[in-house]
Amino acid sequence: MYFDYFGLKEAPFRITPNTEYWYAGGQRGEMLMALLYAIGQGEGIIKVVGEVGSGKTMLCRKLVAQLPDRVDSVYLGNPTLSPDDMLAAILADLGIDTPENGRQARLTQLNATLLARHEAGRRVVVFVEEAQGIALDNLEFLRLLTNLETATDKLLQIVLFGQPELDVQLADPRIRQLKDRITLSLNLSPLTESEVAEYLRARLAVAGYRGPDLFSPALIARLAHLSGGLSRRINVLADKTLLAAYAGQTHTLAPEHLDAAAGDAEIQSPGQAGRRPRLPRWAWLSAGVAAGLGLLAFVVWQAMSLAARPPARQPQAANALRSPAAAPVARVTELARQTQRWLAAAAPETHVIQIASAKEAAQAAVLLGGLNAATPQPVRVLHGLSRGAPAWMILAGEFPNRDAAEAALRTLPAAPASTPFLRTVGKMRSVVLPTE
Repeated sequence: MYFDYFGLKEAPFRITPNTEYWYAGGQRGEMLMALLYAIGQGEGIIKVVGEVGSGKTMLCRKLVAQLPDRVDSVYLGNPTLSPDDMLAAILADLGIDTPENGRQARLTQLNATLLARHEAGRRVVVFVEEAQGIALDNLEFLRLLTNLETATDKLLQIVLFGQPELDVQLADPRIRQLKDRITLSLNLSPLTESEVAEYLRARLAVAGYRGPDLFSPALIARLAHLSGGLSRRINVLADKTLLAAYAGQTHTLAPEHLDAAAGDAEIQSPGQAGRRPRLPRWAWLSAGVAAGLGLLAFVVWQAMSLAARPPARQPQAANALRSPAAAPVARVTELARQTQRWLAAAAPETHVIQIASAKEAAQAAVLLGGLNAATPQPVRVLHGLSRGAPAWMILAGEFPNRDAAEAALRTLPAAPASTPFLRTVGKMRSVVLPTE
């Protein structure tokens, strides 16, 4: 949505791990090298621990991508697998048909497969994610798999990725033998404020940004504090902050944009959790369109208020920044044309629910982008007069009479602003404006 506006080729802050956006700071690069070395040695069990959203999956994927060609990787991402299912998953990842007649047959098949690969100069590493959720008995079974060996070499190596609860699991004396076999233990620490700044710049650069720094030092300090230095939270906050600035048609990211992003993502300052009640949301919008309550409401309000002011002065290197994308606006205008045709044919007593309006088509595009699957269908756009001024109105649903429309309206959560209301086809016909 905001890509073209900020001179980006794609979204820079997706939470799905993409190794093109690998960040080697925060000791991540050193950890990667240590992991590659440990796997190269082929000894023992490796453990990587980090908080939720600290970048464990990104590190795992980067590690797999950097493995030598002679190393075959197996990925186990489901911590609830039974030992039999683990064996089946490992064999399947290695491209081996799974025997149907029990655990021993599968163990025999796995051992034969590993021996054959060892003789061919190959090695196998099993990467286990969410390891903190694995039952103690199943962790012990994983340890037993590392007993598969020749006279000189282990046939299977295991790398455990988990949250700090994994260390609690491993402290249990019942699996002390597994803990004793851990030859490398790493902890993914949160990023520092300076590392957060590097992280933001690095991801923006990969996404194609070539302008001056978008995030000021003060904003970075606030973002680092809110996120706790966790990469997933950084991504969420940065993405929503850019969205807020885009909707406000400014290239200058401000504290209110970040605060709105934090409110929408329900991210509070460390130590503040539980001190503030959760704010209500308008269920139709994925980002929350109740004014002042969710990000989308904030940015739409911001866009509307800024529309009456002179355009914001762009920072230096503005030639790296392009105008808003045309695709969302094209969608708005096409929906408006379709609505004109529908109004001409629909019964005058047909009702719809108006859920929001905007002064500009680009602002309406932001609204449309925030709608989720709970929005009454169909969704339409009316380009017409609202209080005597041109506007782009978002309409939802289609009801044969007022009673049906009111019944739908009563099921929706209340919002203190941008309150939805009913409109009829007959009255909307009198306010329609031509759409270019």
